[in-house]
Amino acid sequence: MKLVDIYKQCDFLAPKTLSDEYCTRYGAYDNSGILIDTGDEINGVVFSLDFSLQAIKQAEKTGANLIITHHPAIYGKISDLRVSDFDPIDSKLVRCLKKGICVISMHLNLDCAKDGIDESLAKALGKTGEETLMHPLSTGGYGRVYEVEQTCLGNFTEKVKTSLQAKKVLIYGKNDKKIARVASFCGGGADEGSVQFAKEQGADVIVSSDFKHHIITLAKESNLAVIALTHYASECYGFEKFYQKIRRSISVPCEFCADETLL
Repeated sequence: MKLVDIYKQCDFLAPKTLSDEYCTRYGAYDNSGILIDTGDEINGVVFSLDFSLQAIKQAEKTGANLIITHHPAIYGKISDLRVSDFDPIDSKLVRCLKKGICVISMHLNLDCAKDGIDESLAKALGKTGEETLMHPLSTGGYGRVYEVEQTCLGNFTEKVKTSLQAKKVLIYGKNDKKIARVASFCGGGADEGSVQFAKEQGADVIVSSDFKHHIITLAKESNLAVIALTHYASECYGFEKFYQKIRRSISVPCEFCADETLL
């Protein structure tokens, strides 16, 4: 199967135009799309949230010659490529090129797409009814506030852990605090604007990852409980949903590379 045909299936579910639109409207930066193309026919695919050494090794072991990631394999400027103990990204790129492994990365477009990673997180947390988007796009968007079945923070946290198989979770707030409206942001999207949005929309708790200390204190002072996931746990659930859709639409073997140590 040709690389471009697989990419078309990915782009159908999460168009790169969403990444472009998000960057233009909200001042972000991204690098999604086909990032390594060796020109070979694709005979197998490994899906991995990260461009990890584990994913490369799995591709080598299974004979797959395409890795599809969420986080871009190439993000910032690259002035040269060399194998180095001090630059593991370069080393992994060189390894893929030597082994004939292509790479597709689906980042902000997959975050924002309909049924993408951000919306999948909300569904995993029990979203019911309508939602309000912090950063709406022509379709989909990023950052959500929505209603859930009313419960207390302690019970809601246990539901979050179970739904996301999350093992490393930090909670800030009293266990008996009422939770009826949730603000969630996949990845490291919790900043001052996110807290303001959550507060304005009447959320009781904010769920995200990579919280800075001052954001946690700002949320607490805004009467918001905080559930801090690992970055991986906040996104792997939605990325696996994407994998399940793609594997049904293409004619080559697909595998999912999970790293449970990051949950």
